[in-house]
Amino acid sequence: MIDTTDTRIPEGDERRMRLDVEKGGVGVLTLCRPAKLNAWSWESSRQLGVMADRIRFDDRIRVVLLRAEGRAFCAGIDVTAPGGGIEGESGSARHRAYYEGIRWVHERFAAFARLPQPVVAAVQGYCLGFGFELALMADVRIAADDAVFALPEAQLGVAVDAGGDLRIAREAGAGWAKFLALTGRRIDAETAHRLNLLQQVAPVDQLERVARDVAAEIAGNAPLAVQSVKRDIDAYADAGLDAALDRVAMSAALTLTSEDATEGFTAKARRRPPEYRGA
Repeated sequence: MIDTTDTRIPEGDERRMRLDVEKGGVGVLTLCRPAKLNAWSWESSRQLGVMADRIRFDDRIRVVLLRAEGRAFCAGIDVTAPGGGIEGESGSARHRAYYEGIRWVHERFAAFARLPQPVVAAVQGYCLGFGFELALMADVRIAADDAVFALPEAQLGVAVDAGGDLRIAREAGAGWAKFLALTGRRIDAETAHRLNLLQQVAPVDQLERVARDVAAEIAGNAPLAVQSVKRDIDAYADAGLDAALDRVAMSAALTLTSEDATEGFTAKARRRPPEYRGA
């Protein structure tokens, strides 16, 4: 896997995200691998946790603007690397390793989702899989009219990894969460807005300005009041989320170590229909 104790953010090709603190209290967190469509990885999760720890105690940051370089917010996991570095001498050993690995990812995501500062996400282009799940952790989501959203995991033979389906159930209802997660269908920004998964849709050339205006508006309010409002609403909206996420980690570990998952990733990489056997 990776060195989970490393707290550095590397430069060059290994850098997944960049933090810039701007005047007015806005911390801009940018996904910065546009050539890879900001594809997600174990290393991305590690860097997100490092950034969350930095943001949390930075009194200069009153609000976080989460954005991405390039034509995609995040196109999901790189399907050419299905193993993800998880190994084991047996199926049960790999299952345990995946379970702990997914729980570790959940902890990194929780550090980000539970930041005291509100997070405004600006989404353009593909927002798939882990990308969609990351956007759903923001407090306010604004998308360009070219944005496309999906949870395609079931098409690859695995469960949704990071609780995105749970957050869709919270925002749009269980029926829509099941519909999107069970089919893997893609929806456009207008549909996502109608389902309450977005707070605003903007023309692609105005996304940055609209998102920055919202972030600045939040940053201009009293920090203690803003953070209290976020904590209070999250306490209500996320009741029961921790227990549900543990079930998600177990489901992800079970499916990621299945033969169907190997078939799903292989078929995707080879551009052929998968042949699932339920094993």
